Amino acid sequence: MADPALVVWMGQTEGVSSLAADLARILGENAVLHEDAALRAYDCDAYTVDRSKPQAVVLPSSTEEVAKIVRYCVGAGVPYTVRGAGTGLSGGALAALGGVTLSTKRLNKILSVDPENRRLTAEAGVANKRISDVVRPYGLHFAPDPSSQTVSTLGGNIAENSGGPHTLKMGVTVQHIHALKMVTVDGEIEEFALRGDGLDFLGVIVGSEGTMGVVTEATVRLTPSPKHVITALASFANVRDATESVAAIIASGTLPAALEMMDKGVLGALKAAFGLEYHPAAAALLLVECDGDDAQAVEAEMQAVRQAFGRHAALEVQIAEDDAARAKLWVARKKGVGAMGRLAPSIVTHDGVIPRSELPEMLEFIYAEASAAGLGVANLFHAGDGNLHPCFYFDDRDPGQVERVIETGERIMRRCLELGGSVTGEHGIGVEKIDLMSEMFSPADLAVQGLVKSIFNPGDLCNPCKVLPNQKSCAEHRKRWRGVAW
Repeated sequence: MADPALVVWMGQTEGVSSLAADLARILGENAVLHEDAALRAYDCDAYTVDRSKPQAVVLPSSTEEVAKIVRYCVGAGVPYTVRGAGTGLSGGALAALGGVTLSTKRLNKILSVDPENRRLTAEAGVANKRISDVVRPYGLHFAPDPSSQTVSTLGGNIAENSGGPHTLKMGVTVQHIHALKMVTVDGEIEEFALRGDGLDFLGVIVGSEGTMGVVTEATVRLTPSPKHVITALASFANVRDATESVAAIIASGTLPAALEMMDKGVLGALKAAFGLEYHPAAAALLLVECDGDDAQAVEAEMQAVRQAFGRHAALEVQIAEDDAARAKLWVARKKGVGAMGRLAPSIVTHDGVIPRSELPEMLEFIYAEASAAGLGVANLFHAGDGNLHPCFYFDDRDPGQVERVIETGERIMRRCLELGGSVTGEHGIGVEKIDLMSEMFSPADLAVQGLVKSIFNPGDLCNPCKVLPNQKSCAEHRKRWRGVAW
């Protein structure tokens, strides 16, 4: 008779109760979810067009409990996928082969704060913004700030090497990790730290999308909060003037703390959702923030920004120099994605990177592709580093619309590659872009990446079917992920 866990691994329902019972014996019944209604909440992340339910969800409360679950899954041959807040945008937390979803929701403790050495240690389930809130009294903050930071978790940020509006100047997650604790794929507990000698294991693990083990704790680098901040919001009559301003700002030698763009689609959503009004002729906004400890230097940077705005026909420039006014200017960026819920029931936010000089051409390409496919699109993105986020809004109950969103997104990512860019800047590969990896990398490149992964994870139980293509155990499941409508 087949082992029940192996039957679960094959995506069938037999043995599910046995699996849940085994997991409950390890963690207790209140730490295991297996009813259908609960599992539906875990069948996708924020990339909702691909769905696959786990057979059970576990909520461990410590690194040791995570290790016990991993050892059980390995012994029983059950795939497992770690999940933070589920805000990922590439299907990275999808239980691709079913099995167990390992939630970090209860790993939510801040373990130590060391302001003198500008460090903090926290469990993987701690929300990103909570770190900055805790250390604000010390004049410090955690620099990586994804737009979902109020809920996205430290572990998820590490898995995706997340960025955010303020990482143009400060760097993404990998530059802010001192050490981490990880449960390896065979259930051992290991610690990795930033060292001045030897191989950079942290640099390999951060951004590996949970395919090399389960990160349960991390020690992060804290950054002094700037003493002076000036924020500007500029309106433009067309996208080209706005994007050419971006290139002009960077070419001037100015590196803002943040340089974000929102187009007319976003402005329409903000008006529909919140009644927000901007310049009546505006087709695009640029939000620029300069900061530092030297007031004169910050003012000089903002002056260079304003000169770039003037050379590229800005319609209006609003300047904020206090927290209240600054928060008001940031509304367009912070609430833009959520506002699109007023335009359609579903949204897919893509993520590609191009050279800044190619922004005008690339945005024209995006608009043309969306129009040809009959899809709504809005753009809000990290313009300073050329990290695009085309947002398609549609109805995922219509399989035809889903398929057009997927195909159009892939054409846009291919165009990013043609322009010398990448298929992701911060959202990761997950299952969404796994087919594009062979177009970005040569077979030899992918073989080297596979070899590095095999050092940490030689099997296919830990977050299977993610990042690297041609994983044989995943091929038969691909069709049931892609294009799901519900």
